[in-house]
Amino acid sequence: MKQEKEAKISYWAAHFTTIVSVTLVLVIIGLISLMSIGAAKETQRLREQLEVNVVMGDSVADATADSLAKVIRTQPYCKEVKVITKADALKNWKRDTGEDLMEIFGVNPLSPEVSFTLKADYASPASLENVRSALVSVPGVEAVVLPEARLVDTMNDNITRLFWILGGIAVVMILISFVLINNTVHLTIYSRRFTIHTMQLVGATDGFIRRPFVLNNMLSGLIAGVVASGLLACVLAFAPGAGFSDIYDVISWLDMAGVAAGLMLIGALLCSMAALIATSRYLHKDYDQLFR
Repeated sequence: MKQEKEAKISYWAAHFTTIVSVTLVLVIIGLISLMSIGAAKETQRLREQLEVNVVMGDSVADATADSLAKVIRTQPYCKEVKVITKADALKNWKRDTGEDLMEIFGVNPLSPEVSFTLKADYASPASLENVRSALVSVPGVEAVVLPEARLVDTMNDNITRLFWILGGIAVVMILISFVLINNTVHLTIYSRRFTIHTMQLVGATDGFIRRPFVLNNMLSGLIAGVVASGLLACVLAFAPGAGFSDIYDVISWLDMAGVAAGLMLIGALLCSMAALIATSRYLHKDYDQLFR
């Protein structure tokens, strides 16, 4: 009775150790996932800040610029568009330079402009050049001013590099987590190796023996995923009070829900796979080999 009680305590202690170990690993994976989501949204925001200015000719009226803005608004590359009228351009010039062109020339020499931002998918030098080519041929358009190609290339290169780094860290963490989980689950199965041998002696099939170990460890992985998700949710909930007031602009609760579902799935899959591998080690061992 005492030995049976000690075996049960050892078994559940091993499961508790598994849950704790898997939780710590999943928290790290979850943090990397949330960072990746935040980086993706911030990347889209930066790309959609690239602005294209369409300068109209001197004799073009504001109404023509309005008409062009309506056409641009319907294009797939446009996110937001605004018209800078002649009067607005004059005010901006006076504000930026301090010069009153009306006093100097007697008339407003500035022309209207149409300014618009691009959707993230079009923030590349090739796409920008296609946009410029399409607009420069429009009657009344004098010039199309694009962001510097070098600036766009540098931004895209940095973004790509960031995602490769985060993706590499995530893959390494998953591999490390599987090794850690496999070792932890192996200890759990090891404590039950004589039970496995006894079940074989009474004629239990390999699938029948594996099933409870796989299901129990799958449950442990699921619990670890729930705990890890709860910890990350607490971090997200208290982040605004810790000085990260804009965190909800890049990471929403919907994103957190998606990460939580992923963590529970990863925990359950990794633990069940580790249990399947660990159980198979003892299915065909002789009794003497169980002491090794």
